[in-house]
Amino acid sequence: MKFTELKNFIAEGGGGVFLLQGDDEYFLSSGERMLKDAYLQNPELNFASFEGESLKGNALTKLTDALCVCPFMGEKRVVKVSGFYPSEADYERYLKDFFADFPSSALLIIVNRGAKKGACDLKRKHGVNYVDCGRADEETVTRWIYLTLKRAGVAADAETCMNIARWCLCSMARVSMEVKKITILKQGGGTLTGQEAEELVYKDADYRIYEMTDAVAAGNHSAFYRIADELVSKGTDTMALLNSLFSYFRNLCTISDSDLSDAQLAAALGIREYGVKRSREQARRMGSGRAAALCRSIYSAISSVKCGELSQDGAYKLVCAQIFFPAG
Repeated sequence: MKFTELKNFIAEGGGGVFLLQGDDEYFLSSGERMLKDAYLQNPELNFASFEGESLKGNALTKLTDALCVCPFMGEKRVVKVSGFYPSEADYERYLKDFFADFPSSALLIIVNRGAKKGACDLKRKHGVNYVDCGRADEETVTRWIYLTLKRAGVAADAETCMNIARWCLCSMARVSMEVKKITILKQGGGTLTGQEAEELVYKDADYRIYEMTDAVAAGNHSAFYRIADELVSKGTDTMALLNSLFSYFRNLCTISDSDLSDAQLAAALGIREYGVKRSREQARRMGSGRAAALCRSIYSAISSVKCGELSQDGAYKLVCAQIFFPAG
């Protein structure tokens, strides 16, 4: 199930084994909190926690024994395991039958930040309630922002909510903090305008780099320099700016030439899936040839700084000239 479905699943009485897996810290921590709030009473007596690395082979009996302890002055015994990646052999020997006849007085919360090569695929095992805690898409995050603001008495149109999602790169940890800040500043009422949102919400540095490169594609000199000046004023020196631009254009070239899916590319490049989708759009507008030429120019300028041939500011000015006044 998606994280957004967990609340209803709990309300309908779902229990047993829960696998919270994904790379969004907000979903992981919120999912754990929702389960504890729903099922855990007297945590000092009815809660136990394990690190998955310590549960291998015969040590898995510590987990099953903990789940078999009768709850005291509460309905459920809740056990949490972090980073739990049992092998297929260990699952078959110690967990398969136990999960099939899971004690009704217990609840197991498994919190994994990703899959692990060589481990069994817990999310496909019988009796495991898998909760997808991966990064949500733009539409889902936009809807969450809209509904959360609405519940707090703050009205906002779809475009404003979508911009907030984009500025935070659809990271729910960032989004939740920004929305909380907005509800506090709006004092639980009124309308959030697009201009107010732009003034209140901090734009992720990666998003600002995206805006810079988008300005390159559009040939918008003023937007490029305005964003660059803002980043420098907030502590980003020109060398860091060049490195960020080089990294972005290098990824842009890779993405434009690749047949892999957005998710596969995100994993390979170590960036967010949302960033891959946006980069694909940008690569189509800019053209792979232009992106490759800029990538080579920025790399050459960075190399010249490292060799002592150019100063950082000189290299930055040279790159800006090559971006907007290309030779030939």
